[in-house]
Amino acid sequence: MAQILGKYGMLLLQAMGQTLLLALLGLIFGCILGIIFGLMSVVKSKVCHAISLVYVNLIRGVPMIVLAFFIYLGVPYALNQFFHAGVTLTALTAGTICLALNCGAYMAEIIRAGIQSIDPGQMEAARSLGLTYWRSMFRVVLPQAIKNMIPSIVNQFIITLKDTSILSVIGFPELVNKAQNVIAITFKSFQVWAIVGVMYLIVILVLQQVAKILERRLNYGRKAKRAR
Repeated sequence: MAQILGKYGMLLLQAMGQTLLLALLGLIFGCILGIIFGLMSVVKSKVCHAISLVYVNLIRGVPMIVLAFFIYLGVPYALNQFFHAGVTLTALTAGTICLALNCGAYMAEIIRAGIQSIDPGQMEAARSLGLTYWRSMFRVVLPQAIKNMIPSIVNQFIITLKDTSILSVIGFPELVNKAQNVIAITFKSFQVWAIVGVMYLIVILVLQQVAKILERRLNYGRKAKRAR
């Protein structure tokens, strides 16, 4: 194992960096989608409700490996067949889109629950001061909801980080993909997968501790406000 770390450790660390980059991009764009569809699920519009429901159920109902192949291979093929556009997607682009869509579906539910956890009186008070619905939502309700959602967002980042391993099937050079390359050279699958497992475990434990610290601080802040 020490020999593998000495020879391929830097390669695996670079792959972990690619994994974290992909997970972060997926989370950022997933949060944007989550905010859009989460807001659509709480507004007083049946059409918006239906669109949000279809998106969330469709993405959550499709295995991520199928979604990855569909975006990486299916979408460019369809565009080239119908529009002769000569479209190709890099593994990074396809992987980011895939993770963003998948993460966005779960983030939409997190944001919907976060908004609904805020006392409706906050919206009514903002509206009574003359703010429009959307100004009240973005200036009063959503900032409070985001504070409640931070631990859930960190947990979603952990899930997204784990999901990046699926994208090795489309050739993105993340940790699992590079580990497979190292195994093909060394034929030492047990040692390589053990190293990869420990690398994932360290990163995820750090993120879990961050989530716990944030949750404790948020709970302390709420208790301090109540004490006043």
